Amino acid sequence: MSDNAVRTTIELAASPQEVWDVIMDANRLDEWVTIHRRVGKVSENPLVEGATMDQVLCLRGVPFKVKWTVKEAEPGKLAVMEGRGPARSKALIRDELEETEGGTKFVYVNEFNPPFGPLGSAAQRVLVGGIPEREAQTSLEKLKKLVEN
Repeated sequence: MSDNAVRTTIELAASPQEVWDVIMDANRLDEWVTIHRRVGKVSENPLVEGATMDQVLCLRGVPFKVKWTVKEAEPGKLAVMEGRGPARSKALIRDELEETEGGTKFVYVNEFNPPFGPLGSAAQRVLVGGIPEREAQTSLEKLKKLVEN
């Protein structure tokens, strides 16, 4: 994992399939992803391996577009999405779902590679600070409330 990675885990009292059905539905992102603003073009919904999606996200009041491609999709287990953002920035999201006795362990990893190499990484830490970690945790807490109701 790089310096620009966020990793967080949450236990959900819902089956892996129930969680999968929410996280892979592009129309439900606004219900739980805190930095999500809107979805544009989606090639297939629910998202499957090879599907693409245009999304507008917002950090520190600044909206930006990301074009996502689902690189791997094992329903109820694993989703890997690669994103391309402004100025050739890249992101990789990995959602791992593991069935537990009480439901699902959800491991979320987001690796962001800003443009301009080390200089971009330093600027990102100054501008964004701990926001990605807080937003990831808040998003997973919202997902927990959503799937447990």
